Amino acid sequence: MQQQAARRGSAVWALVITSVAGFMAALDNLVVTTALPSIRKDLGGALEDLEWTVSAYTLTFAVLLMFGAALGDRFGRRKLFMAGLVIFTGASAAAALAPGIDALIAARAVQGVGAAVMMPLTLTLLTAAVPVARRGAALGIFSAVTGLAVASGPLVGGSLTEHISWQWIFWLNVPIGLALLPLARLRLDESYAPNARIDIPGTLLVSGGLFGIVYALVNGQADGWTSTPVLAGLIIGTALLIGFVRHGFTHKNPMLPMRLFRSRAFFGINIASLLMFLGMFGSIFLLAQFLQGVAGYSPTEAGLRMLPWTAMPLIVAPIAGYVSDRIGGRPVVVAGLALQAVGLGLFALVLEPGVSYAAQLPGLIISGIGMALYFAPAASVVMSSVRPAEQGIASGANNALREVGGALGIAVLGAVFAARGGYESGQAFTDGTVPALWIGAAAVAVAALVALLIPGRGKAQVPPAEAVADEQVPVGV
Repeated sequence: MQQQAARRGSAVWALVITSVAGFMAALDNLVVTTALPSIRKDLGGALEDLEWTVSAYTLTFAVLLMFGAALGDRFGRRKLFMAGLVIFTGASAAAALAPGIDALIAARAVQGVGAAVMMPLTLTLLTAAVPVARRGAALGIFSAVTGLAVASGPLVGGSLTEHISWQWIFWLNVPIGLALLPLARLRLDESYAPNARIDIPGTLLVSGGLFGIVYALVNGQADGWTSTPVLAGLIIGTALLIGFVRHGFTHKNPMLPMRLFRSRAFFGINIASLLMFLGMFGSIFLLAQFLQGVAGYSPTEAGLRMLPWTAMPLIVAPIAGYVSDRIGGRPVVVAGLALQAVGLGLFALVLEPGVSYAAQLPGLIISGIGMALYFAPAASVVMSSVRPAEQGIASGANNALREVGGALGIAVLGAVFAARGGYESGQAFTDGTVPALWIGAAAVAVAALVALLIPGRGKAQVPPAEAVADEQVPVGV
């Protein structure tokens, strides 16, 4: 009885620590967006510099996620989780103290490094601490918290900027990070991947490939899609990623064995996640600006009016996690993605310079429910699609694809926006935003179709043991 109580307490602490850490890392994806005008006023810089205050974090986060998880599997997940937390907290303080725009961009890049080490290890630490019977509900709560962070970034950033100063969007991380460090040391159990090895060639290939492509996507609008740096990034990045795929098939112990994608669950949930973040991340980026630049709300007012979207995961996701434990993750994920696509489509239908808030509410509510239904079972589907020793691989790959999807979403929807509209007037902004939202809705709708590949409840999801019996367990990415 005492042992069961101790395990239950360990699981609760693991849920609290990993959820708070995940919230900080996810929040910093969009928390800067509503603070950009104040940052430019204080630190100066061209439009491209302001864009990099957002993309420097996303870029390093996406590129180094796989390597961060690999280090955790090799040297200890708790140890590397704490190291990532130290880097992230220190870089947050450096960002708050930045004397100029270049220093801020550099600090944001280091923040991404810390998040890349910390974030993929949260799921493996949580999964190891929670009994299988309660894992779906725990992962649902975790996913709800991190999903809320992504969507509430504009609200948090706007409120802190408007009522205190933009520096506090970074200072906020410092006391939280300092509080989590001793808790992680005392309350989290250490774990490793059996026989883990770091795949240096694979790490270089995937890091270089993702860097090239994400760099090109981030700079495509500023430098021109046919400029030499952008074309070089796309071509070289694609070539390196093709090399990474080949490496995953031919190397004895690759960091990401390509055989994992033979699992319908692993393939379906990861491609759906990439498309989900493409549509959602890019749409939130534009809608947050629409509410301020066109509708005329202050940063705080704009964030408050998005609460029917952002707060919905707190209500729906725990219930959805419980339901997915009973009926399986596929129907919940598919329903969530479908509703998210419908919500974005409703926004596109009603958006105009004089649109009322009441007309926006259906899109806000349906998008919030859809996002919650997706986030709740997604993590559980990812972790159950592979063997326990490969859960570091699954976590890192899924998180990396989400970040790549987010960067791709801002680039693609931003390109559509620039081609059809602009910042000259409210009508011009609306003319650019509406077609971009339709692209976002289409991407999420395709994600729902891809998620149908996930096997239903009771069907095998993990490849049979004999298929991998001759392989050593690789390091997670």
